[in-house]
Amino acid sequence: MRGSELRQLFLDFFVSKGHKILPSASLIPAQDPSILWTAAGMVPFKPFFTGAATPEHRRVTTCQKCLRMPDIEMVGRTARHHTFFEMLGNFSFGDYFKDEAIDWAWEFSTGKLGLDPARLWISVYTDDDEAFDIWTRIGVTPDRIVRLGKDTNFWEIGVGPCGPCSEIYYDLGPERGCDDPECAVGCECDRYLEIWNLVFIQFFRNEEGEYSPLEKKGIDTGMGLERVSAVLQGVESNFDTDLFREIIDATARILGVTYGADRDTDIALKVIADHARATTFAIGDGALPSNEGRGYVVRRLLRRAIRYGLLLGKEEQFLDQVSEAVVQQMSDAYPNLERLHDSIIKIVRTEEARFRKSLVQGTDILTSLIAAARAKGETVLSGLEAFRLYDTFGFPLELTREICAEQNLGIDEKEFEQAMQEQRQRARQARRETEYISEHDAFFRDLRDELGETVFVGYEVMRTQAVVLAIVQDGQRLSRAGAGSEVDVVLNVTPGYAEAGGQVSDRGRISGDGSLRARIGQVQSPVENLIVHRVLIENGTLEESAVVEVDIDSDRRTDTCRNHTATHLLHKALRTVLGDHVNQAGSLVAPERLRFDFTHYQAVSADELDRVERLVNSVILDAVPVQVEKGTYEEAVNSGVTALFGEKYGDEVRVVRIGEFSAELCGGTHLFNTAQAGIFHIASESSVASGIRRIEAVTGNRAFELLRESGRQIGELARILKAPPRDVVSKVKTLFDDLREAGREIEALKDRLRATEIKDLLDRAENLDGVRLLAARVRAGDIAEMRGLMDLLRDHLGSSVIILGAITGDKVSLLVAVSKDLIQRGLHAGHLVKEAAGVVGGGGGGRPDLAQAGGKDASKLDQALEQARLKAIDQFR
Repeated sequence: MRGSELRQLFLDFFVSKGHKILPSASLIPAQDPSILWTAAGMVPFKPFFTGAATPEHRRVTTCQKCLRMPDIEMVGRTARHHTFFEMLGNFSFGDYFKDEAIDWAWEFSTGKLGLDPARLWISVYTDDDEAFDIWTRIGVTPDRIVRLGKDTNFWEIGVGPCGPCSEIYYDLGPERGCDDPECAVGCECDRYLEIWNLVFIQFFRNEEGEYSPLEKKGIDTGMGLERVSAVLQGVESNFDTDLFREIIDATARILGVTYGADRDTDIALKVIADHARATTFAIGDGALPSNEGRGYVVRRLLRRAIRYGLLLGKEEQFLDQVSEAVVQQMSDAYPNLERLHDSIIKIVRTEEARFRKSLVQGTDILTSLIAAARAKGETVLSGLEAFRLYDTFGFPLELTREICAEQNLGIDEKEFEQAMQEQRQRARQARRETEYISEHDAFFRDLRDELGETVFVGYEVMRTQAVVLAIVQDGQRLSRAGAGSEVDVVLNVTPGYAEAGGQVSDRGRISGDGSLRARIGQVQSPVENLIVHRVLIENGTLEESAVVEVDIDSDRRTDTCRNHTATHLLHKALRTVLGDHVNQAGSLVAPERLRFDFTHYQAVSADELDRVERLVNSVILDAVPVQVEKGTYEEAVNSGVTALFGEKYGDEVRVVRIGEFSAELCGGTHLFNTAQAGIFHIASESSVASGIRRIEAVTGNRAFELLRESGRQIGELARILKAPPRDVVSKVKTLFDDLREAGREIEALKDRLRATEIKDLLDRAENLDGVRLLAARVRAGDIAEMRGLMDLLRDHLGSSVIILGAITGDKVSLLVAVSKDLIQRGLHAGHLVKEAAGVVGGGGGGRPDLAQAGGKDASKLDQALEQARLKAIDQFR
């Protein structure tokens, strides 16, 4: 029975038991930070066992791809250890439990697979009497049931659901056993092969290692596809099943060796086949090689496989061909491998090329170190030497350890760790002394060290042909990216200016063979001499190593150059007009405008701004050439060139010289002649901070449009004012004077009207046994005006209840005041205003002496006032 047939037979059997087949989950656990990999079939179902989620199906069966690293050193040396394997499983989420799980496992093993019951052994957890009784009930004799401890028969993987296990073992015969007369189930030899593990999910293990019963118990079983295939196919090793042999045979052909010829060759071929399976699936699931986390595991597996190829004499790259064989072998069961074929192969090929550069040299050095240690009679390799291999050549400690072990040498790992800690301390100190480098920047620093520096040709051209060196997304290298993807792209050469020195980055386009079209939205230099393009792929596919055309938006670049050259002119003009104390304190150079911050102790007057603007424009009109010179920093500064405070400069600097007018150190892009700026116009001057002023200005077309719009608005004002454009300012000034005078007259009239209104209201106030009561509608623009009126009325009425209402817009405003003597008699302004507010469909409240409310129904204002009036009268009595 082929492995593919066994896989399908298992799934079909549990479908007949009411289970739903679900596809394998990713090797990268979804929303589970407690583990790096999907290491068992139940990992995707943890939320169902804990009750955190409700499963759509309570009975599920899967064939889950898994990855485990603890036994990596055993891979190839035993018949059954792997890093990547497939786990057949059936699961119950609060449905059936031990009875059904044990019964069906026995039925499938002895019935469907036809395994001889006489060769099957059962293990149960030490105190799991329930499982023991079920096994005996279905016909297993007690002498074939072994009780084992927690190390083997209690399943848990980090934080999460767990429980006791019961396992089915297949006896491969005494010839596969050891010399120990006590050899039995649980022995480390190959005789008793565990083929199926039944986990009874009863508990939850927390981060403190404490166990608590689960509300809903479950079943999680795992049958190793490779192990059972070996039993059914009658071969001694999992590696001799059809699941591996096709890959091993392909690897042997690629490497030019023969499988089965000698032990060392076989171990190497097994390791390569196993690791190729693991890395092919891991990369397919999105775990790309890197220096940390899952990426480090993938890189370690790839590099171990490559090293074993080197041991077999393979000097050329080969691992991508082995991955090709994995895809061909496994794509029927896992179609996504075929879909991701090109990306997987490209990543494997790129990683092998990268590693070979350091591995060959590192291996030679390590061989010399081992020989030197042997010559001295030493049994331990210096930890400092192992660290130097790691630090200089990227030679993993794991590989050094393995190679040394093959020569019966140990490593002083304590010394290695000490050297590692010292390096970390030096790095921390260096960051404190220079600058902090983030993980993001460190990633691109390593990328630059690997790929080399980007050549910037944007001073000379705005279009060039380039090679795609790297495609990065979310800190991961990609071999290709399709339409809709936003990625960071590193090219070997680019005309794109990376944002720096206050100048914004270029934008542009990338095109290539076929339909590739991509938009460059931003260009940055996260580390020195590496330029990264943020790219949105609009059509086609962008691939690593592809040759592409890079076009920079020339109009945007020219506008930016106008503003950058104008910034230099502005800086010099400010120093000329205001004094040499003026220094640049910050800047922004964009295509649409420039912003220049500078040191100055007071606001720049209109006359000074006019002089600055005139000076800059005079240099523009003189069509002065803009020249770029290169030299040493000392030479430039000694010649009087302006160096900006706080900027960093290398040994070689770039001087932008504008005739005899200006000379500054600058790495930005500029015009070739000042006349290209067209016109310079200051849009605003303001304060940024104490002693820091800011000027914003425009040039070229933007300046022309701004001046044109200003002229249009002045023309429109002239038409409205019926005056010539030259008289607009004086005309507006006269109008403002007239308005101020009219305002004063209006206020005087309001005062006279208010006095008349108050007299009228006072006359309307009722006298109830010495208490004045006024309920009246008034004219008021807002509640504040009503309060002012209320204060005047209270001053005149003394002991009183005053109820005022006004309509402001489409709403009602109510205000009630009660004098202090009446509060003592039980009257409350808040109660009265609520009475009125209820009539107009509103609400409100306040203190006993003063309260306000609002309402929506203006038509009932008079009714509301009367209602409050009557309530006040009633309280008087």
